[in-house]
Amino acid sequence: MSDTAPPLLAIDDMSLEFRTRSGTVRALEHVSLSIGRGEIVGLVGESGSGKSVLCHALLGLSDRAARITSGRIRFDGIDLRAATERELQDLRGREIGMVFQNPRAALNPIRKIGEQLEDVLGRHHAIRSVDLRARAIACLREVAIADPERRFHAYPFELSGGMCQRVMIALAMSSRPRLLIADEPTTGLDVTTQAAVLELIRERARADRVATLLITHDLALAADFCDRIVVMHAGHVVEAGTTARLFSAPRHPYTRALIGSTPAGRASLDELQPIAGGLPDLRRTDLPPCRYIERCPQAIEACGAPIRHVRVDATEDFACANPLPPS
Repeated sequence: MSDTAPPLLAIDDMSLEFRTRSGTVRALEHVSLSIGRGEIVGLVGESGSGKSVLCHALLGLSDRAARITSGRIRFDGIDLRAATERELQDLRGREIGMVFQNPRAALNPIRKIGEQLEDVLGRHHAIRSVDLRARAIACLREVAIADPERRFHAYPFELSGGMCQRVMIALAMSSRPRLLIADEPTTGLDVTTQAAVLELIRERARADRVATLLITHDLALAADFCDRIVVMHAGHVVEAGTTARLFSAPRHPYTRALIGSTPAGRASLDELQPIAGGLPDLRRTDLPPCRYIERCPQAIEACGAPIRHVRVDATEDFACANPLPPS
């Protein structure tokens, strides 16, 4: 993303909470991030950090108990918070594609995959019925599914996990969206299939200049495929920066802890450094301004004050009162 071009997606100061019988869950608090055309941004953090909650919110797919309490979500200048359900339905699938975390659960088990592709294509494009099948088969071929004419007639249960994930990518990319959201797209896949699926996403992003948000808890995976990384902890964005800078000189202690707990490039498991403690209960009424403070080895008295984001440049910032020194 250039310094002058406006981002395709811009989330600014968004907060979201869930009203539950056991209390209000403050799932997101003052979250901001942006993605430019053709850029691949990784959204990383432990399970429960709010990554999927954020993406469901921007698509208008949040649970009925969820309520956005502040902030803006803009897609190519369109205010998504002000959009009607009909307008969001038109954007989903046509302008914004989504690869869900569990492909077998996301695909309709009683419809052939070719029919599901035809449904999406027919919903968003003026394609003649007689041409839908050829277009759907072409979409399967684009994601390197062997013998797409035969796979067109297959049901999801007849395909492997990796094949189902390729079908999900075909569905998400069938309408040539400008934004692709991939939520843990390699969950449950073997290493070889993981690499193939992610390379496929990267190829489509580069070829069509698709802005891509890759959600993952695997920092090593994000390092291999992303231009920038946004780190979340307990509903907060704690750091964002280019992939190279984030790994070479993390500023937030949580980012350093994530890197230390990642197996990639380590000679043995003994070198891994587990992150102490766990995520705080987001129903607490006494949550500290920094939700990492209770597990942070660098916490000082100043960490109890309201969080201040330190902006390094247009793409890099961190939120910490006692940051790690720059390299």
